[in-house]
Amino acid sequence: MTFSLGIVGAGQFSGQFATLFQAHPGVRDVYVTDLLPERAERLVAAQGLAGTFPSYEAMLESRAVDAVAIFTQRWTHGPLVLRGLGAGKHVYSAVPMAVTTEEIAAIIDAVRATGLTYMMGETSQYNPATVHARNQIAEGAFGRLFYAEGDYVHDMDLGFYEAYQYSGGENWKATASYPPLLYPTHSVGGVLGAWRTHAVSVSAIGVRDDRGDGVFDRSVSQFDNDVSNATALFEVAGGGSFRTNEFRRVGYPSHIRESRFRFFGTEASMEQLATVALWQDKNGVKDISRLLEPRPSLAPDDPSLAHIAPELRAAFTSGSAPVHDRSGLPREFDQLHNGHEGSHHFLVDDFVTAVNTRSLPSVNAWVAARYTLPGIVAHESARQGGVRLAIPDFGDAPEG
Repeated sequence: MTFSLGIVGAGQFSGQFATLFQAHPGVRDVYVTDLLPERAERLVAAQGLAGTFPSYEAMLESRAVDAVAIFTQRWTHGPLVLRGLGAGKHVYSAVPMAVTTEEIAAIIDAVRATGLTYMMGETSQYNPATVHARNQIAEGAFGRLFYAEGDYVHDMDLGFYEAYQYSGGENWKATASYPPLLYPTHSVGGVLGAWRTHAVSVSAIGVRDDRGDGVFDRSVSQFDNDVSNATALFEVAGGGSFRTNEFRRVGYPSHIRESRFRFFGTEASMEQLATVALWQDKNGVKDISRLLEPRPSLAPDDPSLAHIAPELRAAFTSGSAPVHDRSGLPREFDQLHNGHEGSHHFLVDDFVTAVNTRSLPSVNAWVAARYTLPGIVAHESARQGGVRLAIPDFGDAPEG
């Protein structure tokens, strides 16, 4: 079986995925739409895609499109996903799932009612550290896991200014102030993608920005936000906790590794930093850095990355790590670029396989809610000075 796909948003991120969707043997045709038609036309011409649509509405009305992949501004995902499901299309969405509890609940209701495939493309699901921890947890190597940490540490100076200017136009500072805790899925998803539990409560603290350049300025911010760094401590079901950091002003080489994770159990622990990863037990320490290190699949100076800030290119060039099991991926991907520490190939294949086999993808609506909701509630906790708040849960995905 094959299906046709419509890509929504022709920005810096979507072009890399357009290549993979087009190459996948389970996808027939790939179309594009963008609020700036010239961007959609450039992407179609550059990659030889099937064509463009003048609007999202036109794409949803077309019988030529079976599914949509949404790569738009992060606060727009919830409403666009709901429109896609309402039009009878399967939906792949970039992160985050949505920015309110109500939008998340509505997406789950729509998926349940329609039976359509929904998947959130959370890259940390296939971060090598998450994959290795997931494997070790399944084997019981940690003993009882009781604590974990997940960081998404990406300084604004390392490519984010250019990215927001590209996507935000003249008013880019209003959107560059996006609250860190409303973009939580890299840090939260990297923890919960390995540890099969969910967050039940949170206390969070935000740090007000002091750069004074108009970014993270509440008088300018579309989101009434002046916080650039935030930390959240979550309680999990079954006992235990995990902590996440979302930092946008930080002296750290995020171009080397922007997401990093640590897991602690009664029998062993695992810790990852920018350039080293360690497995530790009561007998000693083992360096597992090579096991988790992706091999680049595309040169940073490749012409296809010319429109992307140099500081962001590492996210689009990483290949697979030794811990990744590529045996189920299509051979068409073997020589194609990968990205975000080897995750892109797996995310595309998960969605295509789920649509064509009518099975649940890895990060389905219920999993996506558990990766996204903790940050939404943590943001509210931080706005209330760190008060501990309960996190709603929509349960596990239905079987069958």
